[in-house]
Amino acid sequence: MRISILRAPILGRLLITVAAFAFTLPCAAAAQTIGTSEDTLVYRADPLVVTATRGPRELSRTPRPVSVVQRRDLVQQMPNTVSDLFRTLPGLDVTGVGVNQGRPQIRGQTGQRILLLSDGMRLNNSRRQQDFGELPALVDINGVERVEVVRGPASVLYGSDAIGGVVNIISKLPQAEGLHGTANVRYGGVENQKAGSFRTYGRFGALTLRAGGTYREADAYRAPGGSYGNITLANDVLVDGTGTQDQSFDLRLGYDRGGNHTTFGKVERYEAENSGFGSVDPSLYDPTGTPNNITYPYQTYTKVSGGYRGQELGTALADQFEFLVYGQQNDRQLSFGIGPFGIGPGMAMSINTLNTTGIRSYGMRAEARKLAAPGLLFTYGLDAWRDRAIGTDEGLTTMTGFGPNPLLIEDNRPQLPEATYLSAGLFLQAEVELSDRFSVVAGTRWQHVKAQTFATVGLEDQTPADITDGTLVASVNSMFRVSDQVSLIGSVGRAFRSPNIIERFFDGPTPEGSGYQVRNAELEPETSLNVDLGVRVRQGRLGFETFIFRNEINGGIRIQGLGTKIGGFPAYQNVNVDQLLFRGMEVGADLGLGAGFSTAGSFTWMDSQNVLDVENPVGESFSSKVTGTVRYDAPDNRFWAAGGIRHNGEQLEVDFGADNPVGDLMPAFTVLNLRGGITLWTSDSGMTHKLNIAVTNLTNQLYAEFSNVGFFRPEPKRSLTLTWDVSF
Repeated sequence: MRISILRAPILGRLLITVAAFAFTLPCAAAAQTIGTSEDTLVYRADPLVVTATRGPRELSRTPRPVSVVQRRDLVQQMPNTVSDLFRTLPGLDVTGVGVNQGRPQIRGQTGQRILLLSDGMRLNNSRRQQDFGELPALVDINGVERVEVVRGPASVLYGSDAIGGVVNIISKLPQAEGLHGTANVRYGGVENQKAGSFRTYGRFGALTLRAGGTYREADAYRAPGGSYGNITLANDVLVDGTGTQDQSFDLRLGYDRGGNHTTFGKVERYEAENSGFGSVDPSLYDPTGTPNNITYPYQTYTKVSGGYRGQELGTALADQFEFLVYGQQNDRQLSFGIGPFGIGPGMAMSINTLNTTGIRSYGMRAEARKLAAPGLLFTYGLDAWRDRAIGTDEGLTTMTGFGPNPLLIEDNRPQLPEATYLSAGLFLQAEVELSDRFSVVAGTRWQHVKAQTFATVGLEDQTPADITDGTLVASVNSMFRVSDQVSLIGSVGRAFRSPNIIERFFDGPTPEGSGYQVRNAELEPETSLNVDLGVRVRQGRLGFETFIFRNEINGGIRIQGLGTKIGGFPAYQNVNVDQLLFRGMEVGADLGLGAGFSTAGSFTWMDSQNVLDVENPVGESFSSKVTGTVRYDAPDNRFWAAGGIRHNGEQLEVDFGADNPVGDLMPAFTVLNLRGGITLWTSDSGMTHKLNIAVTNLTNQLYAEFSNVGFFRPEPKRSLTLTWDVSF
């Protein structure tokens, strides 16, 4: 039975939130505040963003809901990956646990419905699970300048996978003349993390240099004892598979001639060992639970990229032109063990499999911008990318109770055939200033996608497939400035997502051991219609933003039970669901209080449903979230301190299954965190030493992020983390 989460009118819930936090509602898109020596007030910066329109715009003049995480927060909040910072931003969430397995959620969408970019180049690949997506950890967080998040579809500019939103991780580049750099060490936390990073940035006339790397070791963390829903843990428990040993390195060389012609070449490398999906021994809270161990023995990622950017060209076709090209190799091994679990009186089964995959990708993007007339700017171009996926599978099933000796069954049948995935698109966008106060950004894209499988050893019974998708999408985004302080924003657009290789062609037990997935080569693309309406206000020390959204996904791809069993597992298959509806409200405000104090917070409400089957819950994230922060920055910038609170309301629109030990809802939880930092000293040469401290989960509460509840993976217990940061 689907139960509505609307226990009070939206307006009433919003008023309750405002009363609870007074004036602590910030705009998450305004994540940056800066201190000045002339005034003890804390001001909100208005950063330039590039992801929403493919050109630099002030955030306050961007006709889309956008969140920006600035470098200060990346340094001071000490996240393991950029996804960790999404916990307190409106409309955003995180899925996955552990040091390097966190992945973003945007407005209830996750995995392949979110496009993950690094400097505008895609990190997504067509081989990953629908609900996981690629790791933001592939990009070293210590070298990131900022993270831009487009909340809502962006298929016109970015094609498939951007049906739910875009996360663009933007690197820090050399700015000042000479050689500069940063170094930091990190220690602590319940995961006993030890990490070190060094980066250098150089500019020598027209030549630029960026180089650096990070090494990290972390153990599996412990979650606190306590109660969460129907689960009760008497003591602290180990959450297996949440540690890792990983390292990254990158080198970028550039040539910048007069600022108008820039070329670069870059190589990046990421390696991780002994990561895991995360799990708690089920016998500690559910005597009928089945042991499940999912690990990633290794992942290696290598990327080589290059590009050219020309500005002030003054040609008939372009004032600015950019060309990017990249190639990457992404190899990963996945091991999972299930059981033993009962299959009959006196009989039990356990299954262990090892999957090794390799994805080689090539991509390019060519883009031009032309000011055709005063107030009329065109952005147009083409992009294309191709994946080649290969892999092997090794399986061993052990059955007991059929005789004096265990029965061993080996199965090396591949779960996925060798395959390629090609995507290419043409796009055109026009930015029109209709008046001093009214502007429109409209665009369209034509996209072509081709998925092809090949004859594969072990899959002789499968006929190779050759599937082509094509579509046309469009969007219109507008902004009307009521005054210099108040803007009204409206956006409507169609988006799409073509099924990836896993969704169409995977055939075998799922990695988490919940069932057997049957291939469906007839799967069709998803399409969506999204509407955003919003208000932005900036008046002196106060900033305010609110958006309401409605995203209807047609032909939405969801896993569906077939009512049969294969190999002892319930059989499932990806199918196109006619209509999935996601709607919600995002509110935020920030306020400078004076004397170095500022306050910030946010409110989000979200609802989701299967329009044609309202009895089938589809909630995979929180239903409501409230955050608040109070911060002090010393007038001389010598030290800072902040306290933060986050409350996730209970989520009723979820289907865990009849036997899930958590219960029939995701319980509410509240988390408190304390952070602070101090500048220890600055040398005559300009070298600065800073110490940052964080105490997280201050009340030591047992809880799990909502996307991690179904397969119970709680968050860490109370934790103390330290970083020492040096800049020169």
